[in-house]
Amino acid sequence: MSSAATQLAVSLDGTPTVPGTLYIGGQWRSASGHRAVLNPADAREIGQVDEASAADVEAAVAAARAAFDAGEWSSTSPAERSAILGRVADLLQANRAQIARIETLDTGKTLRESEIDVDDVTSVFRYYAALALGEPGRLVDAGNPAVISRVVYEPVGVCALIGPWNYPLLQISWKIAPALAAGCTAVLKPSEVTPLTTIVLVGLLEDAGVPAGVVNLLLGSGAVAGAGLVESEDVDLVSFTGGLNTGRSIMRTAADTVKKVALELGGKNPHIVFADADREAALDAALTGVFLHAGQVCSAGTRLILEDSIHDDFVAELVRRAELIRIGDGLSEETEMPPLVSAQHLAKVEDHVRIGLEEGAKLLTGGARLSDDQTGYFYRPTVFVNCTGVMRIVQEETFGPIVTVERFSSEDEAVRLGNDTRYGLAGGVWTSDRGKAHRVSRRLRHGTIWINDFGPYLPQAEWGGFKLSGTGRELGPSGLAEYREAKHVYENTEPAAQHWFSG
Repeated sequence: MSSAATQLAVSLDGTPTVPGTLYIGGQWRSASGHRAVLNPADAREIGQVDEASAADVEAAVAAARAAFDAGEWSSTSPAERSAILGRVADLLQANRAQIARIETLDTGKTLRESEIDVDDVTSVFRYYAALALGEPGRLVDAGNPAVISRVVYEPVGVCALIGPWNYPLLQISWKIAPALAAGCTAVLKPSEVTPLTTIVLVGLLEDAGVPAGVVNLLLGSGAVAGAGLVESEDVDLVSFTGGLNTGRSIMRTAADTVKKVALELGGKNPHIVFADADREAALDAALTGVFLHAGQVCSAGTRLILEDSIHDDFVAELVRRAELIRIGDGLSEETEMPPLVSAQHLAKVEDHVRIGLEEGAKLLTGGARLSDDQTGYFYRPTVFVNCTGVMRIVQEETFGPIVTVERFSSEDEAVRLGNDTRYGLAGGVWTSDRGKAHRVSRRLRHGTIWINDFGPYLPQAEWGGFKLSGTGRELGPSGLAEYREAKHVYENTEPAAQHWFSG
């Protein structure tokens, strides 16, 4: 790894100081401000990173703008861009164990999940390394043999890539890999809560041969670093993954400079189980769908919707298994569910549970911290029944280990409940009847539908949502198209005067 990334990895085992964690114009820089990074498992400070100022934001955007306008990266051959992305993938695998450990220390998630994340990020870089080699254009029949009419695709320009705290490494890779494949330059801004693996990734990009200024890194708050990127006239595109309110603010601000915006804003995802489903597989998926990473997943199956005839038995077994989930430090091999990311987020989850109880939902298990004297941010798996669509706990994104259970008696009712949300990111359908599965999946207004499964994604398949879950798509060919502009080039090979005007 680069010297900065190596210093980061070493510091997490010793002195909690990480020097020079801003990366601007090919140089690692320090800043006057710093922010502590805490381990969610014990609230211990594991490092301090630099906090960007408004001047740092301007410098990073200027570096990205100068690099793009100079054309060094955008004019690089697709083969060379592909080779560099491939080298990033190789470096990710070569440093897999160390990167996964840093991700667990930073986010709290289990080491097993962090290792899977590194593998998934590797797949994303390899996918866009291959896609970069494709011919980005087409010929258009102009109806005139003397005319050559081409549509070509060019990089959109300078991109501000703003990531979330729950999957910092994975989500930033969904942005930077296609941006680089398209020939764009970028400024990365990870969440201030979980910045560490983005620092490492930028170090790997540097080691892989990305030229100076093409990738820049800012750390810090959304109010300073994030807002400065969105407001800048020199930024051509903003890609943001995070909360709905922040996404709305970005859209409003970006309108002033009419820049492109891509948003992934979360979901309230229905997980529908019919009576004819494989019961064991559906139960297992229901548990994983909501309690993986303590429910801190935008596509978590937090709305379990059960057919009447199986409701009671399914819920009883769900509760029994939820109470057996082993909660603990993500670095422990015994841990199945990790802590929440921060004290602030733990308080938000507790508030959602309080609201659910006030609204009349029945709490069957959980609804409390792991213990009163805990130092980490642990919360018990929580199951509510007697839930209806008018409840806030059913409609609002809780982003914690909370599942609400609703019930239905017909296929039409299942679809109505599944669509009864202002979000539209993902949903699951469990049934042994393929015809029913396809009918329901067609009618559900969500960007991803899993049939007899819940949670997997593919780098080559688009990801994104309907309604308030956002705009645009990540992954797949559309994920690359977000970072390209279409240009029509019309060439007349036999020019002649047309004498439109008599003079």
